[in-house]
Amino acid sequence: MQTTHTGISTLSDNPPAPDLFPDAVAAACLQQFQLAAPLVHCLTNEVVQSFTANVLLALGAFPAMVVEAEEAAQFSAMANSLLINIGTLHHSRAESMLAAITAANHAGTPWVLDPVAVGGLTYRTDFAHHLLALKPAAIRGNASEIMALSGMATMGRGVDSLDSSLAALPAARQLAQQVGAVVAVTGEVDYLTDGQRDFAVRGGHPLMTRVVGTGCALSAVVAAFCALEGDRLHHVATACRIMSHVGGQVALHVGGPGSFIPAFLDGLYQLTATDLAQTEAKMRQSPDATH
Repeated sequence: MQTTHTGISTLSDNPPAPDLFPDAVAAACLQQFQLAAPLVHCLTNEVVQSFTANVLLALGAFPAMVVEAEEAAQFSAMANSLLINIGTLHHSRAESMLAAITAANHAGTPWVLDPVAVGGLTYRTDFAHHLLALKPAAIRGNASEIMALSGMATMGRGVDSLDSSLAALPAARQLAQQVGAVVAVTGEVDYLTDGQRDFAVRGGHPLMTRVVGTGCALSAVVAAFCALEGDRLHHVATACRIMSHVGGQVALHVGGPGSFIPAFLDGLYQLTATDLAQTEAKMRQSPDATH
């Protein structure tokens, strides 16, 4: 999915593209999600907190942004999942994140890492590598972030990626195997892997790169879906599919970024499992569709 998330590649050839994630599976995962209505603790980018909360609420999840270290630890033990987004990282926020992760791990609460701008700045890159040892359930980033996190050279530019998501798939597989996490590398097409199985997710629209926070909000949705029982790769792929599907649909009917955000929230709120299930045939008939 083309999103905003607010180096040189060592790979000469892209790997073969994985199969598309089946919309029928996404539809079933969405039904499970709507019944679960998870509580998601978001330690996220300060720029996107409101939008992130609204995206989760529109889908039927319950967001909370508890940031003081002692309270963050207490709340993570109660939440169904935890998001760690290092977009606006500073020392006190890092302390809160470590406290929340420690409590989440102790309670068996899955947590998700969004490694914003890793590879471009030293402090956050070192911090993100430290977090890998704490075993996130999932990692969601653009191609440059995932490649940097895995140790490959990249062509990143801050929160933007100049690397293709498919070129980053080998790095994503390596990272998934190393950490034991599902890794989502997002871009024009999203690629999901648990280190053994891979899926592709198409959809989305270039307009999604013209508003702040669609990538950060996607990471929160990934965290929400990680709260579900069952196949985590399917759940993370469903989170990506939902955001790309709704973004692609509403972008066709709005005038620009200003009208996109409210329409996007409405689209998430109105989304049904039937909507997802009915799109699969159309997507498979359009191999050149953009994501």
